[in-house]
Amino acid sequence: MDTNLELYRVFREVARHSSFSAAARELYVSQSAVSQAIGNLEKSLHTTLFVRGAKGVKLTGDGKLLYDYTESALSMLEKGEEMLEERAKLLAGEVKIAAADTISKHFLLPYLQKFNSGYPGLRIQVVNRTSMQSIALLKSGTVDFAFVNLPIQEEGIATVKCMDVHDIFVGGRKYKHLSPYPMAPSELIKYPLIMLEGISNSRKYVDRYFMEYGILLEPEIELGSHDLLLEFAKIGLGISCVVKEFSKEYLEREEIFQIPLETPIERRSMGMSFLKNVPMSAAAEAFYKTVAFGER
Repeated sequence: MDTNLELYRVFREVARHSSFSAAARELYVSQSAVSQAIGNLEKSLHTTLFVRGAKGVKLTGDGKLLYDYTESALSMLEKGEEMLEERAKLLAGEVKIAAADTISKHFLLPYLQKFNSGYPGLRIQVVNRTSMQSIALLKSGTVDFAFVNLPIQEEGIATVKCMDVHDIFVGGRKYKHLSPYPMAPSELIKYPLIMLEGISNSRKYVDRYFMEYGILLEPEIELGSHDLLLEFAKIGLGISCVVKEFSKEYLEREEIFQIPLETPIERRSMGMSFLKNVPMSAAAEAFYKTVAFGER
């Protein structure tokens, strides 16, 4: 059975008003059009839906049964249409983001605050993952955006660079005496090193720097948190490799001190990745513009 949805809309209005003429006025159509629509629906369903009388129409038993289901179904459809319209107007919707703790705390927070203030009806969901784990979630369609340490070379993924960062080595007061003098990589590794875990993109970047000097890093301690790198260095457990831009407060308070390298590690970038050929939802597009162009 292939029955036009509009026939059910006409049926609902006739049932609500118990009148063909009142339904016609409500729908802005002629009474004959309403009568024809009901006739077509009854023919399609092989039943009589209304008892016609001089004072209007009344639902038959089959008509009452159909009305209950029609009212429920059309109400749900109209609610769905309303929700889609709200999404298009950015009154409802959701943006899903994957990012490492460090990026979330030191880069994303002001954008999340700005986005939430500009679009209070939109939900934001953030999951904490490494860069490669974030990319995997992006490729599976689980999230709209992945904020990652670059470079990322994955087919079908586009990336907008968000900021440059610098990897540096720092120590607490125990190692303050090393801070005035640039150090060769071969000298630095004589001290206990504290690094991020080897699976992180940023750790791999630093590893490649040392490999250029023929050095395979073997840290004393490996951690999964940038904040812990700072805290461990602060209490003198070793020399930590941290992101300078995310360590400013510790450096300014002289809780840690930069231990310079003779040849600094080249700056790297962080970026916002998304699927190339998949259209963004209205909510995702609004978030993209907030981060990429500072809109809203």
